[in-house]
Amino acid sequence: MDKPDTQPPQKPQLDWRSMLWFAMMAMVMLWLWQDIFNAASTRTIPYSQFKTYVAAKAITQCEIRDTEIIGTAKVAALSDKSEAGQSELTAEVNPKESEPKPKSDAKSDQPETFQFRTIRIDDTNLVEELEAANVEFTGVRPSFLSGFLMSWVLPIGVLLVLWSFLARGMASVGQGVMGFGKSQAKLVADTDTGVSFADVAGCDEAKYELEEVVDFLKNSDKYTKLGAKIPKGVLLVGPPGTGKTLMARAVAGEAKVPFFSLSGSDFVEMFVGVGASRVRDLFRQATSNTPCIIFLDELDAIGRQRSVHVGTTNDEREQTLNQLLVEMDGFEANVGVILLAATNRPDVLDKALLRPGRFDRQVVLDAPDLEGRKAILAVHARNKPLADDVDLSRIAQETPGFSGADLANVMNEGALLSARHQSPIITRKDLEEAVEKVVAGPERKSRRLNAEERERVAYHETGHALVGNYSDHADPVHKISIVPRGKAALGYTLQLPTDEKFMMTKAELLDRLKGLLGGRAAEEVQFGEISTGAENDLERATAMARQMVCMYGMSDSVGLTHCGRRENVFLSDSQFNAGGLDCSENTADHVDAEVKQLLATAYEDAKRILDDHREQLDRVAQELLRTETLDATQFRKLVEEEFVAAT
Repeated sequence: MDKPDTQPPQKPQLDWRSMLWFAMMAMVMLWLWQDIFNAASTRTIPYSQFKTYVAAKAITQCEIRDTEIIGTAKVAALSDKSEAGQSELTAEVNPKESEPKPKSDAKSDQPETFQFRTIRIDDTNLVEELEAANVEFTGVRPSFLSGFLMSWVLPIGVLLVLWSFLARGMASVGQGVMGFGKSQAKLVADTDTGVSFADVAGCDEAKYELEEVVDFLKNSDKYTKLGAKIPKGVLLVGPPGTGKTLMARAVAGEAKVPFFSLSGSDFVEMFVGVGASRVRDLFRQATSNTPCIIFLDELDAIGRQRSVHVGTTNDEREQTLNQLLVEMDGFEANVGVILLAATNRPDVLDKALLRPGRFDRQVVLDAPDLEGRKAILAVHARNKPLADDVDLSRIAQETPGFSGADLANVMNEGALLSARHQSPIITRKDLEEAVEKVVAGPERKSRRLNAEERERVAYHETGHALVGNYSDHADPVHKISIVPRGKAALGYTLQLPTDEKFMMTKAELLDRLKGLLGGRAAEEVQFGEISTGAENDLERATAMARQMVCMYGMSDSVGLTHCGRRENVFLSDSQFNAGGLDCSENTADHVDAEVKQLLATAYEDAKRILDDHREQLDRVAQELLRTETLDATQFRKLVEEEFVAAT
């Protein structure tokens, strides 16, 4: 049988702080209750009325205080006095009405006495008047509770509240000042990244390079036994949207190590020395959490090439860069700290950053090829219900030059369009419309063209398509539309390559020039005059022709001289980026003459093609006016009708 528990119960401990607060609150509540009760039961009257009550002998008793007088007055005496005065006044005005009225036997509903309060005024005759009226009066001192609360508790309480607010403000300011040089790095736990190499597609070479970093963080002994040194810094280089940040998060997710993520702009402040202090604090945190990964996004914000200043200067950005270079030299290899950085401007980085021992490995993440685009589309289509007619290979073929972010946007836009159409699945039509929206912009339903403008746009786009169709090296026509899209596009002709191309021949460039000028040529052939609709075509054609002359050596007069200069080159997939000239004035004149000659020859060839196929130009343009959109099958059918009729 178990023995009962004989231990005495523990006495509850008193919380003196809470009891003190309760006592103070009780005193304040009692004080407020007294004041509120007295204020509700007391009538406040002016001092002149109080003197009238004294003269009428209506005051029975009163208490004379420092600032006020509180007492009791008789209602009956006041009523008799007022009735007597009223009778005398009536007798003087109308003697007949001065006869006394019989008194009513009914008792009045009014109370016999009432409490009053009045503000005391310095009156030397007050005591004599009270004695003459036989008023019982006394002097009253302030109560101890009221005096104590008003004189001590309330002022001290106000000071304490004010001091607490000031202390909090000073503490926050002090923390801000003391933490101004702290690193703004965001520490992400290994389970919070949520990204692995399986979520990154289209960049197998980059993943292969970074798998070595992951393996080192997991199995560092395998490398140290062989005397190998893992790179301190890995620079991810690529155009915007190719997945540099995603790849860095995938490395941390695969390695299951802490991940410090911040941007290069987090180091830049208006105060000198703050950036360098934050760099020191960042590496101090990293070395205390080894093994770990530091990821610097937009490295060019602090890593731009240093320049020579004339005179004294104090550049915050250069001091931050100097401190970063020092810290990268400060920690030895194989300590478990890997520095990943991303940029799309490697051409502006300081050379000291790229030397061996710092960022001695560069991983390029370029725009994906056909197989890469298909893999990226498959990743973003995991949780999306696709219709049976959706072919991701076809979508990948229709999106040359798209980055990973563009392809993710296509899949998302397709899902949004399906939801807008109240469809439970994503169809091929939705994805094709999403591709058009990403390429040419959203459809402008509010922009309505008149009949003449629609006809001109139809012939313009048909000119592009026909010249491309009858050029041996041009890309096949995929779609023609005269529906306004984007900011300025009144129509567009979409030509897609059948295979991936990484270089172009002179014949292919010349055919592309003819295709760009085919719209303007169609307007002149049909209407006999030109319009402003070919502005973008002329801009692209001129840039292409100038690059052929200045950069590709495809000119007889200029020869093999490379006189083009690329300016502000972001790692983009734009094939034709016009830059400045780096040559003499005489050579520049030859360049201008050669560019004009190339454009004039391409324009004449485009006009000749359209003149030779004038019937097809009218047939396709009229059908385009009727349907507003033609796909590749419809276009080929309209073009081949001429051959069928001739046969």
